[in-house]
Amino acid sequence: MAKQIRFNAFEMNCVVHQSPGLWRHPRDRSAEYSRLDHWTDLARLLERGLFDGLFLADVLGIYDVYGGSQDAALRGAVQVPLIDPLMLVPAMAAVTSHLGFGVTCNLAYEPPYLFARRMSTLDHLTRGRVGWNIVTGYLDSAARALGYVGQMAHDDRYDLADEYMDVVYALWEGSWAEGAVRRDRAGAVFTDPARVRRIEHAGRQYRISATHLCEPSPQRSPVLYQAGASERGRTFAGRHAECVFVNGSSPAIVGRLVADLRARAAPRPIRVLVGATVVVGRTEREARDLLADYAGHADAEAALAHASASLGIDFARYGMDEPIAAGPTNAIQSNVTTMARVAGPAWTKRKLLEQSVLGSRQPPIVGDPVQVADALQAWMAEADVDGFNLSRTVMPECLEAFIGLVVPLLQERGVFKTAYAPGTYRDKLFGQGPLLPASHPAAAFRNR
Repeated sequence: MAKQIRFNAFEMNCVVHQSPGLWRHPRDRSAEYSRLDHWTDLARLLERGLFDGLFLADVLGIYDVYGGSQDAALRGAVQVPLIDPLMLVPAMAAVTSHLGFGVTCNLAYEPPYLFARRMSTLDHLTRGRVGWNIVTGYLDSAARALGYVGQMAHDDRYDLADEYMDVVYALWEGSWAEGAVRRDRAGAVFTDPARVRRIEHAGRQYRISATHLCEPSPQRSPVLYQAGASERGRTFAGRHAECVFVNGSSPAIVGRLVADLRARAAPRPIRVLVGATVVVGRTEREARDLLADYAGHADAEAALAHASASLGIDFARYGMDEPIAAGPTNAIQSNVTTMARVAGPAWTKRKLLEQSVLGSRQPPIVGDPVQVADALQAWMAEADVDGFNLSRTVMPECLEAFIGLVVPLLQERGVFKTAYAPGTYRDKLFGQGPLLPASHPAAAFRNR
């Protein structure tokens, strides 16, 4: 049987996510981000297209590296204004039955005890369809907003994250044993106290003595996503992640990264999804015309404001063709490395903008349904990825076109499902039950 392609919609609960300026397009509806029906309609659309999940990005600060100011981000609506992604999930879950929800939550600024309850709550309310994209942040503006002078050093954030994971694993997996909840009306026992234990943890960063407030949810631990591609990030992913999101620079570069990630995670299986932007038309000419139409609304300054924050480089200091001096930064280190590989060591703002035609980090896949399907399958074969996180362009027509034109062709080729598998999000992704496998480090925390 041919390897099946996985699809997530890569979204953010804001006006501009990865394609600055396209909110100005007359057919775009991204500015309706604060309406609940905007999100419930999206969830229904994605489930109709048999998408595995909706991957929701998030940040806790404003992009203020470009020119040392937040003005460009505010003018271009670059991930600001921004509402809380977790608040949207129960409503979307209520109008769907199978769609998974991967939510980005920054562990650096929330106590693990409170966070564990929020994720257990979502897992209950979605009946086991929630995932967590584990991030440690990369914005100094977020650190200042939370009362710190600045964020921790890059590798120190991952050290913090390793301990954080031990605490939430203990709460999710170890506080309540199987069978603890009896719901025994006749015996007047809802929970058997002998099967619930207090979690005791005294570490470098966290101290906790507490019983998890939630009874076990369908998955206990959410599906674990991670997107770090630096050396330290890959070490973290190899230990914890079930699904890894990587940026789509080239199949050769991504293929080496995928092989490394799979080796680090072994013997556990992982799913690797690569970022992609698709512009599809009924004909190649129609797709090319769409791309030109979309590109005419792109906002270069907003794109640079986004790139400045994620790369940790103030591009306002450079001319269009002046070589960028990109040394180590405290932002997303893998983004800097990838850009240097793609554009060369002496890359410039012009090269960056040429690479990011619609503002996203990868050149778009453009063509008719056959050309798009061929390109996606080539990525699968050459880079050994499991699927794609599809960034939006003009909403909702970009997803409607993909679901209407590309999905049926992939189904005809036998590489995309025609129905959802039963079970939880983890069941659907791995087919091995709702819980993390015994080979995952979380299993060591289980209350047996």
